[in-house]
Amino acid sequence: MMARTKRSRRSYGAGEWGRNRVRVFPDPKTGILQIEWRENGRRLTRSLGHREWVRAKRQADQFAGGFVGPEIGNRVTTEPEPLTLGTLFDIYGEEVTPTKGERARRSDKVATRMFFQFFGGDRDPATLSQRDWDRFIRERRAGRIGPSGKPVGDRTIEWDLTFLIAVLNWAERSRDERGDLLLDRNPLKGLRKPREKNPTRVVLSEAEYQALLGVARGVNWRFRVALVLAHETGHRIGAIRQLRWSDIDIEAGVVRWRARHEKTGYEHTTPLTAEALAALEEARRMSRGIGDAPLIPASRDPSVSVSRSMARIWWERAEVAAGLEPKRGRGWHSLRRKFATDLMDLPLKVLCELGGWKNAQTVLRCYQRADEGQLRKALESRRRVRT
Repeated sequence: MMARTKRSRRSYGAGEWGRNRVRVFPDPKTGILQIEWRENGRRLTRSLGHREWVRAKRQADQFAGGFVGPEIGNRVTTEPEPLTLGTLFDIYGEEVTPTKGERARRSDKVATRMFFQFFGGDRDPATLSQRDWDRFIRERRAGRIGPSGKPVGDRTIEWDLTFLIAVLNWAERSRDERGDLLLDRNPLKGLRKPREKNPTRVVLSEAEYQALLGVARGVNWRFRVALVLAHETGHRIGAIRQLRWSDIDIEAGVVRWRARHEKTGYEHTTPLTAEALAALEEARRMSRGIGDAPLIPASRDPSVSVSRSMARIWWERAEVAAGLEPKRGRGWHSLRRKFATDLMDLPLKVLCELGGWKNAQTVLRCYQRADEGQLRKALESRRRVRT
């Protein structure tokens, strides 16, 4: 029978009850970590002499496994163990990842496992170099590493390396219990990440939106509400799925976007159009939601929001019902690009506030696209000025 491990914010336990159970926990007054175990029926406690949570958990595992004995508390004042990539990822996962949104937390865990397996947990992070960087890009691009086991594009590789750089940058700014920096410098700082040369950024056309809207109610009333809100607010489907009735003020005609559901972590409030308010009234009639109930509930469990996969399935069904030819990149995010493009004449500051963008450059680079009509209009305006 394998040893059970229990994690919580206040303590960490390893081993089996009645046999080799060990627990570490912080002293409530000093914060210094303590280790506790039973010996001949007596409960014994000893100070570990430090506040390094990841290190304390490792010591508890070693104690439970019989690799070290009660003298562990007297040995921790020696020279600190060298920082390994595995330890660095553990610390980052304990202290930084929990502060992120749900999707980012999942992404961090997947990326951590991938880099841990590729570089090795015992690798000294200070020894990472250009050769490791280039080798990772080659192997990831070919599909020889990664959770899917399939080749991936430069955009995915860019996301992976952005996470790795973030961990190393954080280590460069963070200190251990002795006041020493975890990492003297980021060895990969300044290396160029691969970038997709011609990324597929489809902007949903007005005709396509009207076609989807025409079949939306037949797909599911929830899909129609989500479709209208995505079109009218310009927000991500992830944020729209997570809306609660407590976020909506129909009388004032505004909606609150919670920081934890926004990719940028930016909490803000935006006004609602007449079309959006009509969709919300429909949602209230269909779900009778109040208080903190989900605005777009799951079909099987109205107490939780509809899943991301179900939203994607609805979109695919609507495309088929509307007779739209499949097009790579046409999905929920194409509505966000349509929003930014439709409101291209607005000042960027106003557009960013409406759509929840923190960086105006992101809007210009990734979301707005001038069509032929706008280009001709601009040329006509120039001709009038010259005349």
